[in-house]
Order: sequence, then structure tokens, then C-alpha cells
Amino acid sequence: MTANDAIKLNLDSADMVCMGYLEDLSDADLLVRPCPGANHINWQLGHLIASEYEMLKAIHPDVSNALPEGLEEQYGRDKVGSDNPNDFRSKEELLNLYRAQRKISLEMLAKESSDKFDQPSGVPYAPTVGSLYSMLGSHWMMHCGQWVIVRRILGRPPLF
Repeated sequence: MTANDAIKLNLDSADMVCMGYLEDLSDADLLVRPCPGANHINWQLGHLIASEYEMLKAIHPDVSNALPEGLEEQYGRDKVGSDNPNDFRSKEELLNLYRAQRKISLEMLAKESSDKFDQPSGVPYAPTVGSLYSMLGSHWMMHCGQWVIVRRILGRPPLF
């Protein structure tokens, strides 16, 4: 197994878990907060999608952008307190954006030479190129832990 394969396995595992948690949730469900002051899933999805693009841009400034104009502002830190569904995109649109962005991420990972994984990324929380690619999956997994709580609040059964 190559480093590229191992990182892809991490991304695929995160995808399986995260998409499983989201599968039966409605647009309204995505606005439920796991506790007061926590971010709802809809905001987290936009944040994750925009963050994935920004992480890739740190190591490949010429990376293709699958994000529509305004997404990064729409899901910026100043929007975390909104519960107005009109401030956010639909689940379907967010998942389509995620798939488009993840496709780019996987294409870039497949082309990455393994000797580049030890090079600096310029990103403090993922200091090497390899750790940054790994963070693409880990970041989603960090957030989806909160989704489990929302699922239980909504009466959904445990999945994993």
C-alpha cells in the first residue's frame, strides 16, 4: 500500500461515516444544534467544503475551485449563530458541492508524488503535505461526532 492509498482509505472511511450520518436527515434536521452555542450541521457542511478547498489551495495555489461564488462568506464564522434556513444552502446542494470538491481532492491526491508528502504545507495544523491530505478526512470526522448527538436528539438509531 502506498501513502496515497493509505490517505485515500482515510478519505473513503470518513466519507462512508459522514454520508451515513447525513443520509436520512432533512434540511430542517440540518439546522438542529447539538447544544446551545454549537454549530448546526448545515453550517458545518459549508465550512467543511470551503475548508477542503482552502487546504488544497495552500499546497496547490492553482487548484480548481468547485465552490460557487460567495460560499466561503455564506459559511463564514459570522454566520454560525443564524438559524434562518434562508441564510444557507439546501442539503442537496451542499452534498453536490461536497462531491465536486472531493472529486478534485482525490484527483490531486492520486497525482501527488509520495516524496512530496514530507514537504511543508505552510498550514500550522497540518504541517506537511501528507498531513494536510490526511486532514481532509479527519476534519470531516471531527465534525461528524456532533452529528451523532443531533441524530439522537431527533430519535434516529445509532448507525455505527
